[in-house]
Amino acid sequence: MGIRIRQRSVLPGFGLTMGYTLLYLTLIVLIPLSALFVKTATLTWSRFWEEITDPRMLASYKLTFASSFIGATINAVFGFIVAWTLVRYTFPGKKIIDAIVDLPFALPTAVSGIALTAVYSKNGWIGQWLEAWNATALRHWLESGYLPVFQWLLDSRWLSWTTAVLPSDLGIEVAFTPLGVTLALTFIGLPFVVRTLQPAMEDLEPELEEAAGSLGATRTQAFRRVILPALLPALLTGFALSFARALGEYGSVVFISGNMPMRTEITSLLIIVKLEQYDYAGATAVAVVMLVASFAILLGINLIQWWTARRFGKGV
Repeated sequence: MGIRIRQRSVLPGFGLTMGYTLLYLTLIVLIPLSALFVKTATLTWSRFWEEITDPRMLASYKLTFASSFIGATINAVFGFIVAWTLVRYTFPGKKIIDAIVDLPFALPTAVSGIALTAVYSKNGWIGQWLEAWNATALRHWLESGYLPVFQWLLDSRWLSWTTAVLPSDLGIEVAFTPLGVTLALTFIGLPFVVRTLQPAMEDLEPELEEAAGSLGATRTQAFRRVILPALLPALLTGFALSFARALGEYGSVVFISGNMPMRTEITSLLIIVKLEQYDYAGATAVAVVMLVASFAILLGINLIQWWTARRFGKGV
């Protein structure tokens, strides 16, 4: 009968690590979040309902959740392309582009908000061209001779239709509009999708695509049936992180939004306004609504991710 020697682990045991984990989460997460509910409990139900259903507050909910969802969706699409390019291809300047992806992490949110406002305002580098974009300007641009390849558009039915249908003063405003809010939330959420997808793409074996091709699958079929199912859990995780980050954003949005009541006010701004007015109970009431809604949405996304991982296999 041999003697069993118990090997000592380098890491501490489960009991000690779980104790530290619970203590850390309690001090950093649970106690502060519990304080929100405790402070909100000082309100009567009628006052609580009045605070969270104020028309100005409802408009901020609509803008915040819609812009966050749109921004996260855009990041899911273009973040996938960026991550795929960085993982699958080698090209000059790859390290620089890889570092640029992390800029929203490194920049203070207020700095990024000021930068976006300066670039996309009516007098900004990009905003001035978007503001001037209209059917008449398009015709003048083509007539100027800068784009001789497209001179045929001058006499085409397409250009005559746009000149007749579109108003001559039509322009695209970004700064101080909901579009600017969406742009800012897209900017700060991109790294979450890219950095979540990169490890999954690096673990994806190219032999799977080659096997699909050898079986007669087209590139579209290989992407839809082989690549996308394998990367879908990571993509959903990146989407959830980007969406959650956008819901609580303040610094990069407060400048480019213009903070116009009922139009470009985000919920985080109204929470700050209530705090400045010493309405702590009202601020925590709105915060509780955002917390519960965010948790419900993230829980739903995580359940979808869990179902996807189980459906397409444990190795996904």
